[in-house]
Amino acid sequence: MISTDDYRRGRSVVSAMHVHLVFVTKYRRGLLTDEMLSTCERVMREVCTDFEATLVEFNGETDHVHLLVEYAPKVAVSRLVNSLKGVSARRLRDQYRYWVDQHSMNGQLWSPSYLAASCGGAPDSIVRQYIEQQQRPPRAPGRPKLMR
Repeated sequence: MISTDDYRRGRSVVSAMHVHLVFVTKYRRGLLTDEMLSTCERVMREVCTDFEATLVEFNGETDHVHLLVEYAPKVAVSRLVNSLKGVSARRLRDQYRYWVDQHSMNGQLWSPSYLAASCGGAPDSIVRQYIEQQQRPPRAPGRPKLMR
């Protein structure tokens, strides 16, 4: 369960939004090394900061990376993903050009597809149960008058 300290507070909104992202290398080629993953994490943290988001967790293997990102409601996840993939690919190609050219397809680092799964907070079943248990006001006798 999320504590009140974990909520992001804005002028007119309180939120706790997290997304689990998975990016796969083009054709699942195993080209990511430990050093490249460290660089990728650093770059992705910078991108998240630019979006006023927080990279909570990062890890990966030779052919994919996992990210847990906490973000504000004003952030479009698709725009965040495009920046994360675009900036990281550009920086990794610049820093490890020979390795990327040798192990990728035409310099393409990431597959165009990705996984984005919302997460955090209570499971759907608990939220559904909470909403069902709300005390709806009783129906007033007769029809309510419309304001014009």
